[in-house]
Amino acid sequence: MAPIPAFVMFQRSAQFAGMDFVGVPLKADFSLDRAAMLAAIAEHRPALVFLAYPNNPTGNLYDTDDLLAIIEALGETGIAVVDEAYQPFARTSFMARLPRHPNLVVMRTLSKLGLAGIRLGYLAAHPALLEEFDKVRPPYNINVLTQVTAEFALDHLAVLDEQAARLNAARTELAEAMAALPGVTVYPSSANFITVRVPDAQHTCAKLFAEKVLIKNLSKMHVLLANCIRVTVSTPEENAQFLTALKASLDA
Repeated sequence: MAPIPAFVMFQRSAQFAGMDFVGVPLKADFSLDRAAMLAAIAEHRPALVFLAYPNNPTGNLYDTDDLLAIIEALGETGIAVVDEAYQPFARTSFMARLPRHPNLVVMRTLSKLGLAGIRLGYLAAHPALLEEFDKVRPPYNINVLTQVTAEFALDHLAVLDEQAARLNAARTELAEAMAALPGVTVYPSSANFITVRVPDAQHTCAKLFAEKVLIKNLSKMHVLLANCIRVTVSTPEENAQFLTALKASLDA
């Protein structure tokens, strides 16, 4: 189970494991529908609930009390997996809550810090849960080059944190610039991307592509994402190029 729209691999992972997937729609502002989530948990008794924090593709952080209510509702029969892939940009975490919730798992990755190519992530949970996960962990799941790269990253976390801070500052500037454009709705983001609603996403994406600016059209992912696009926060030069192309597409 997961609130939707969400990271597409949540549903795919359930399918690969031969399990049913239940998606619970978010509210129109992309916040969690707490009542709907709790009702779905009571009805379906899921073995696992994925909760992206911040959410992908919407970029927002769910309300903490809503997440805690879901974790509590799962009780002893369900696991809550909080996916913190974008945590470096959110600057908040459920990691400190692990000792109080034996059914909580927190997942992270090095991908969003610019190390996507090494395909390395990790999870933290109660020791009893970790023992169970270790039983099904594939052997040799981390090669020596990945391990060395991860160790190098750990030795230079300050550099990666500084990079994330710069992107956060650029995110604020980019969001403010887009919000000033007519017909554009900018949604709050705690990730390294921004979700935006435009009058015609297909038209906008085509115009931007013609200017060699590639963004993601989210419209087909879910009805709540109609005419929404997702923009990755980049360098000042690329952000400026995107804004120029976006303004031109809205005027065309």
